[in-house]
Amino acid sequence: MIKNNLKEEAIKLHKEYSGKIEIVSKIDVTTEEQLSLVYTPGVADVCKAIVENPEQVDVLTSRGHMVAIVTDGTAVLGLGDIGPKAALPVMEGKALLFKKFANVDAFPLCLDTKNVDEIVGIIKALSPSFGGVNLEDISAPRCFEIEERLKKELDIPVFHDDQHGTAIVVLAALINAVKVVDKQHRSIKIVINGAGAAGIAIAKLLMQAGFQDITLVSLEGVVSKGESWMNSAQKEMAEVTNLKRIRGTLADAIHGADVFIGVSGPGAMKPEHIQSMAKDPIVFAMANPIPEIYPEEALAAGAAVVGTGRSDYPNQVNNLLAFPGIFRGTLDAGAKDITTEMKLAAAYAIAEAVSEKELKADYVIPSALDERVAKMVAKAVSVATIQQNKSKSSLSVS
Repeated sequence: MIKNNLKEEAIKLHKEYSGKIEIVSKIDVTTEEQLSLVYTPGVADVCKAIVENPEQVDVLTSRGHMVAIVTDGTAVLGLGDIGPKAALPVMEGKALLFKKFANVDAFPLCLDTKNVDEIVGIIKALSPSFGGVNLEDISAPRCFEIEERLKKELDIPVFHDDQHGTAIVVLAALINAVKVVDKQHRSIKIVINGAGAAGIAIAKLLMQAGFQDITLVSLEGVVSKGESWMNSAQKEMAEVTNLKRIRGTLADAIHGADVFIGVSGPGAMKPEHIQSMAKDPIVFAMANPIPEIYPEEALAAGAAVVGTGRSDYPNQVNNLLAFPGIFRGTLDAGAKDITTEMKLAAAYAIAEAVSEKELKADYVIPSALDERVAKMVAKAVSVATIQQNKSKSSLSVS
């Protein structure tokens, strides 16, 4: 249970420890012989080995297990554009979780620039030190361009967690929620409230998983072809979503829907919205800390399955279920990219952490603190990577 004096306790803890992470040596240097091996003169031979075979860098250094957590502080949690210094506590927390749940070493890099070219250039220049890049809390639509460019220009995995981590966990929860209400996922109608980075990524992954009828809603209205207010990413989504070409607001889009997915803001969902949905609706109200609608209200209005982003309610849709295992799996498999197949594998692994026997309306997604999940996700992602590589090899041979 979350304490009422959370603010005071959180500040006290961070002040006591001066943050949450530190660098710890793997080797204790107590003799001259050890010193000569870890540093000069012995280290020179390690450097030469990497010169002769650059791929050895991931074997002979920590790079193969090191992830950069990069932000510009423009879209931090529910706080918005608070800047790189104020974003650092969040990035430290993420590094802590990487280590605890997947034994991945991660280092926070908070950049004092909002310029896309500068951000891409900085990350590229730092890439020799890291085996992967976790982009975090960068506002849309710049986050799309940054990720797209880095994926093309780097030979290490790049993953924007606000987009793909969220999408993976939502898909996992939805896979199980659909079973609870006994509906067919290809026929259900889904409304996503929030057409920024997370909302668009969720829509894309759900379509890749076979869900077909999806409508996005932004603050300005329903994402639909011809709307002048849409950015480039929203225009792209308007071509493949909102099949019935609905216009208007959430109230117009939600009528008859089977699923509501909220990545928007507090109070955006009203009881009357749920009452206008199809029978046994699924409601994932994930705005944090105040959801689009509180679970008590949603259930009273007729929702069959309810999830939030909060840890004090059942069915917490938390990215922690995804990102540690995904990076552990990609690093273990030596992946150069994180593909759709790997994301889908991760989602199904998370969903399978809840057995058929355990599955019920208030338990469609495992606890964020379930340490089994990162291992399951890592294994699934590694297997998907190996299968992809085999498929590419067979194609190149043929």
